[in-house]
Amino acid sequence: MKILIAAIGKAKSSPQLQLYQDYIKRIPWKVECKEFDTKIADTTQRKAKEAELLLNACAGYEYIIALDESGELLSSREFSNHLAKWQQQGASSFAFVIGGADGLDASLLKKAKLVWSFGRVTWPHMLVRGMLAEQLYRAHSVISGHPYHRD
Repeated sequence: MKILIAAIGKAKSSPQLQLYQDYIKRIPWKVECKEFDTKIADTTQRKAKEAELLLNACAGYEYIIALDESGELLSSREFSNHLAKWQQQGASSFAFVIGGADGLDASLLKKAKLVWSFGRVTWPHMLVRGMLAEQLYRAHSVISGHPYHRD
């Protein structure tokens, strides 16, 4: 399986980056992270430009999964089941998008196969990368029958 994490903001050395790296190295799937930054002051224009950058990065991936507070609340098992089902249907590449401080543009959300929320609270987008990496590792363990995940 091929995974892209396309994110707004550049990760710098931090505990959040270390968390992300710790889980990514456990995942046997090919995982790539592409980071983007824009310096546009107007929020509407910035979100539109971010959406364009993120969608261009996702070109060629079969499914886009957007991480957004307005998305579906899924348990780890439910998320794993989505991935397993999509794999069984023949999908092998997934792009996960993480927006900036102002969230994701509606144009990007419309193109997503799934809009997924990590809860109704606001998470720092650098921490979301680590949380996503952990959920991807957990999904792999569920799909492969590894005992990491316990219901």
